[in-house]
Amino acid sequence: MFGIKSVIRIDLHTHSEASPDGGITPDQYAKLLESETLDVIAITDHDRVDFALGMQKALGHEYIIVGEEITTSDGEIIGLYLSSKVEPGMSAEDTADAIHAQNGLVYIPHPFEKIRKGLQAETLQNIMHKVDIIETINGRAFTKKHNAKSYTWATKHQKVSSASSDAHGVKGVGRTYTMIPNRPTRNTLLAELQNATLAHSRPPLRSYFYPKINRLRQKITGTN
Repeated sequence: MFGIKSVIRIDLHTHSEASPDGGITPDQYAKLLESETLDVIAITDHDRVDFALGMQKALGHEYIIVGEEITTSDGEIIGLYLSSKVEPGMSAEDTADAIHAQNGLVYIPHPFEKIRKGLQAETLQNIMHKVDIIETINGRAFTKKHNAKSYTWATKHQKVSSASSDAHGVKGVGRTYTMIPNRPTRNTLLAELQNATLAHSRPPLRSYFYPKINRLRQKITGTN
């Protein structure tokens, strides 16, 4: 579908219009790939995978990773390479087990943040052996404080890192992403991330307000 690349740009944390606070449309995902802004995109909607499954079917397994940002009783966890929804409301440990039961990968988004429901230090320590990937750069983080803390934790515990946009609208995509040598699969992603380069620049100010704007829009239109 798209050309062969020497460097693969991946974003493992994005929110479609199926998320209550997301807004990236099917056409926009397709154009992000066609324009080679990104080469692989994980769609990680809140507590659902139906949109991601549909986009993977439409655009291909090699371009779309089915993910889910799962609400746990301890904070948010992302499952990658899922085949079905992981139910929200469980503990972080049980959620990690449910992800691995699908042969998925446990990805920790915006760790240590409280406003955005990141896992806190005690929880992370308790499930350390079940964590596969740490998001050490979050594109929507307004300050770098938590990014630095996340990188320190990942390095200390020998976990691979990722930079992801956490985009809730298309203008937030393409500034924060991870570069790896080869197009990943479930079985190769962790090895590819061992040789990753993390890219980050601030997205437009508007992108920070996408969640609030999208919630209001969906409330007005009665969607979602």
